[in-house]
Amino acid sequence: MGILNLTPDSFSDGGQFNSEKSALIQAEKLLKEGAEIIDIGPQSTRPNAEFLSAEKEINRIGNIISRIKKEFPEALISLDTFYAETIKFGFNEGIDMINDISGGQYDAKMFDIAAETKLPYILMHVNPSYESMHDKIEFKDITLEVNRYFSQKATELLQKGVTDIILDPGFGFGKTVDDQMKMMNEVEYLGFRKFPLLIGISRKSFIYKPLGKSPLDINEETQKLHRKVLEQGAKILRVHEVAAAKETLTQFLRKK
Repeated sequence: MGILNLTPDSFSDGGQFNSEKSALIQAEKLLKEGAEIIDIGPQSTRPNAEFLSAEKEINRIGNIISRIKKEFPEALISLDTFYAETIKFGFNEGIDMINDISGGQYDAKMFDIAAETKLPYILMHVNPSYESMHDKIEFKDITLEVNRYFSQKATELLQKGVTDIILDPGFGFGKTVDDQMKMMNEVEYLGFRKFPLLIGISRKSFIYKPLGKSPLDINEETQKLHRKVLEQGAKILRVHEVAAAKETLTQFLRKK
């Protein structure tokens, strides 16, 4: 899954792809490098980012989804939003997947729209409100807590008729460095192996801050961690550097 941020304020690539032309060029680059899914994000969720309404998200997306689908019909598109209204718009434009960082907690209509559209739904672990999204919580047992959350939310989704569920443990959202490293070591226990697991650690601070590096200077360390999670059963890698992740995946599959 290659990341396509349409935002002016994302933490590592803000403003680079927030025009239709630059977004299309980047989408083509991601696909050529080996991305199978393009994750379109109209709103930054970094700490202290500008909060947008669904209407502003939709205006920011414009024709980009339909243009990508027209130019690159083989591409699968996920839409990274916590608004049901944005998903409804994206569905009409041709998206293939919902990537909701809120687990349905920031918009009460999200699970209903997932059921209505019958799109695959990415369920991420996160704190219960937008305001507390990045509050660092020290969990007694992070793996146990994430699994409890997954169990509760997946049950809600299944009861509404959403059966195509992908789990994302939410690296970079409201977790200490120690807890995130613990999750890294226990990926195989996350989600009970019942649903596919998506891992999004690209350019995350729990990697680069302890090393005293920038988010753009940790590719080698990130690929080692990608290999680690693949070995534990992860099925989707959400990344900025698609070519490097593709090479890691190719090597992993070759040695499997």
